[in-house]
Amino acid sequence: MLIYSQPLELTKLLAAIDNFLQGNLTPGWTVLVKGILVGILILAAYTLIALSLIYIERKVAAFFQARLGPNRLGKYGVIQSLADMIKILIKEVIQINKADKLLFYAAPFFVIVASVLAFGALPFGMNLHALDFNIGVFYLLAVSSLGIIGILLAGWSSNNKYSMIGAMRSGAQFISYELSAGFSLMTIVVLSGSMQFSEIIEGQRYCWNLFNGHLPAMIAFLIYLISGHAETNRGPFDLPEAESELTAGYHTEYSGLQFGFFYLSEYLNMFIVAAVAATVFLGGWMPVQIKGWEAFNQVMWYIPSWAWFFGKAGLLMFFSLWVRWSFPRLRIDLLLNLEWKYLLPINLANLLVMVVIVLSGFTLTDLFPALFGK
Repeated sequence: MLIYSQPLELTKLLAAIDNFLQGNLTPGWTVLVKGILVGILILAAYTLIALSLIYIERKVAAFFQARLGPNRLGKYGVIQSLADMIKILIKEVIQINKADKLLFYAAPFFVIVASVLAFGALPFGMNLHALDFNIGVFYLLAVSSLGIIGILLAGWSSNNKYSMIGAMRSGAQFISYELSAGFSLMTIVVLSGSMQFSEIIEGQRYCWNLFNGHLPAMIAFLIYLISGHAETNRGPFDLPEAESELTAGYHTEYSGLQFGFFYLSEYLNMFIVAAVAATVFLGGWMPVQIKGWEAFNQVMWYIPSWAWFFGKAGLLMFFSLWVRWSFPRLRIDLLLNLEWKYLLPINLANLLVMVVIVLSGFTLTDLFPALFGK
């Protein structure tokens, strides 16, 4: 029997906080205080991860381009992102003439709220899951789709032709590739038999879905990475904010904290895409486990579950940065052709093949139940 409560896990700390609150507060106040604490932790983690990713991308880009990157503020420039955040917070918010002020100021909040809602549903580790809905995959797809409303509002309300073109491009791109991302996740939902992230992770204890689902799972994984990359407007799919054509796209007229919201959400969306891929395809926070190798499995559990999660997500984010700094920007017609003529038909056929595989019991856990622990 494996022991899940290891010294490096946060389970004991969370249990101690819960016992303290229950011992000193009424049930109603306990729920309220716990909700406030969870909200503060989610926002703190959101900000910390975003600032870290900004620094990491600068260093990775510098590596690929044979230069140093940030190297002045702090050792190796580690506090450059913090300095930039302070600069954004104190910069003046410029008033735009003839802009629709209500929609103009509301747009950044749609974008940031959508990414925070999706971020809060991620399983960061064992017992580090703020929201574990039985329709977790559906919930995440739904709330992450709200961000496009903010982008469209930003382009429309700015009264700027470049912003409007950027917003229309982003809308076409996001809505198109959201279909492939959703079908890719549905392929694994069919394999797992559940939309709940905790159950999907538990089903990958001895075999990741990437391998358990044979070729259809690998195809779904590849299509999801492409679609997720396109949804986040990252190069070579960064047409909505193509500097050489549209200045800065849909957020051209934004400044100060409002621009910071768009900037942070872009990096967090990159993390969310990688985190969902790691959870659904690569076992999430579950350590590498081999059926019958109890000593090996126990050693793997001494590595914190959150370290497994961030390690897998980190590898996928590095791959995303590698792609961004290796390929030139696509034309908008080629980008949409890729989705509607290739990825979407392949995805639909792939989903049907996965249904046949599951109904026929051809998965690895069904073929070798003793080896993969079914």
